[in-house]
Amino acid sequence: MSTHQAIPAVVHYEMDHEGDPSRLVYTFGGVEARASFRPGTILDTSTLDCFAGKIHSIHDHASEVCDPRYLNPQTGPFYVEGAEPGDTLAVHFASIEPRTTYGVSTTVPLFGALTATGFTAMLHSPLPEMTWIYDIDAEARTVRYEARDSEAIYQLPLDPMHGTVGVAPALSEARSALTPGDWGGNMDTPEMRAGVTCYLGVNVEGALFSFGDGHARQGEGETCGVAVETAMDSVVVVDLIKGAGRVAWPRLESDTEIMTTGSTRPLEDAFRISHVQLVQWVAELTGLSIMDAYQFVAQSAQTPIANVVDTNYTVIAKLKKSYVPGIDPMGGVHQRLRAVGEAYLATR
Repeated sequence: MSTHQAIPAVVHYEMDHEGDPSRLVYTFGGVEARASFRPGTILDTSTLDCFAGKIHSIHDHASEVCDPRYLNPQTGPFYVEGAEPGDTLAVHFASIEPRTTYGVSTTVPLFGALTATGFTAMLHSPLPEMTWIYDIDAEARTVRYEARDSEAIYQLPLDPMHGTVGVAPALSEARSALTPGDWGGNMDTPEMRAGVTCYLGVNVEGALFSFGDGHARQGEGETCGVAVETAMDSVVVVDLIKGAGRVAWPRLESDTEIMTTGSTRPLEDAFRISHVQLVQWVAELTGLSIMDAYQFVAQSAQTPIANVVDTNYTVIAKLKKSYVPGIDPMGGVHQRLRAVGEAYLATR
C-alpha cells in the first residue's frame, strides 16, 4: 500500500435533529432504505440519542416525554449495493464524537438489572424515576457525574460508542431497535468504539444497515438500563466481504483483539453463543481442531458483559491477537478500512 491512502466515495447523510419524530426509524428491518451507496463508501453522518433529544434537564422523565415503544431512533437504514444473503458487511468506526456538550442518564420504571421488570415481575413498587445530566468536555475527554442526593461530583473518562449497530434480520422480520440478536441491533457493548470494525452477516438484499444509540460512556452491563446517552457525529467506512462465508453472529475486531457476540436470554446462553463463536473463529484462523480451540479459548478469553437489561442480553468473548501471532482475521479488512478512515479524517 502506498503512503498516500486514496479517499473513496463519501456520503454525507444529514439526520434531522429537530424534525418530526414520526419520520424516525425504530426497527431493524421493516422499512425502506433512506439512502444507497456502493461498498467501500465513507459515511459521514450523525445520530440522535436514545430519547430523540426529548430530555434536557433533571426534571424531565423518560416515561413522561417519550413513548416507550419508540426509543433508540436509528440513522439509516442504508442500502449497500451488491449486498446479498450470504455476504458479510464490514463497518469500521473511524470516528465517534459527541455532538453536544451534555449527556443524559435515567432510571426508568420496570427497566434495569437491579429492579423488578416486566420479565421479572414483583409485587413491590418500581424504583423511583430519576434523571441525571452529565457535562461532556470533548477537549478534556471527560464526562462529569453530579450526584442528585448530595454535592458529590466525579470525573469519568469520555469513551464514546454506539449501542445499536445492525442489519435487517432474516425472513423479512422487523425487530425493535431495543433488541439485540444475530443481526446485531441493541448490543450495548462499550467495545463498539472508534477504531473498531464490526462484521455483520447479510440477511436481505442491500443489507439495510443502521446504527445509533450513542453513549458518551457506559459501564459493562449497563446496569441501570441507560448509559450516558448523547447524540453523536460519526464517520464509518462500510464495505462488503463476498465469497468468504457469512458470519453467523456479529464479530468485532480492534487493532489488538478479536471479539464475538451472543445475544439472548438467559445470560448463560448469551455467554455460550459468544464463546462458541470465538472457538469457531479461532479454529478458522489457526487451523486448530474444535476441541483444541475450545481448550485454548478456555484459557485465554476475556468475557465482558455488554448488557443485562435489554429484551435480550449480550455477552462479548474476546481474545488478544498477540496470543495467536500470524493470524489474518477477515483477510485484513480491519487494517484496510482503518487506513481509509484515517486518511479521510486527516482531510476534514
